[in-house]
Amino acid sequence: MNRHIIIGLCLVGALLAGVSATAADTTPGADGRKLEKATFAGGCFWCMEEALDKVEGVVSTTSGYTGGRKANPTYEDVSAGGTGHAEAVVILYDPATVTYARILDVFWRNIDPTQPNAQFCDHGNQYRSAIFYHDGTQKRLAEDSKNALEKSKPFAGAIATETVPASVFYPAEEYHQNFYQKNPVRYKVYKYGCGRAQRLQELWGKKE
Repeated sequence: MNRHIIIGLCLVGALLAGVSATAADTTPGADGRKLEKATFAGGCFWCMEEALDKVEGVVSTTSGYTGGRKANPTYEDVSAGGTGHAEAVVILYDPATVTYARILDVFWRNIDPTQPNAQFCDHGNQYRSAIFYHDGTQKRLAEDSKNALEKSKPFAGAIATETVPASVFYPAEEYHQNFYQKNPVRYKVYKYGCGRAQRLQELWGKKE
């Protein structure tokens, strides 16, 4: 079962303007809190939104495209391959509530790090897993977490997840945002059919 078949290829709405990674990585929240930015690719961005939204201290998640060459790509462009972009999620989080290291741990446990240029049933470099770091601290923590996982991993196989600098992030079409909340039945059909939950349990064991 492929989510592209489920939702069809129809694109709705205009694509929002790209967000530059060179912009400030701290953002004032509505209540005055200083929020920080993090960007991850883990295959289907619907699934990454669901996983990261559950983390206490994560204020928002936005699905989109990053890491490629084409400016202002559409979902159809990216899903066809050839743009170099990955489906990704940018999050804003409150560092007073949750650490970047904690978010990294959640990220790892919601992907299959052993798949190069794929995640679960979705194949192609647009579904690769990657950590897009925004500064030197994120780079160090990301590389440290990857190295630690290589030593302690509970699964066989090398880790294929990239650690690369963040670049321009293009928010996806509005119908992709919070898809798991807007279309819960379709989302569950896709997620189950793709084998995501089953494979995550094989890799990491049952969730705590």
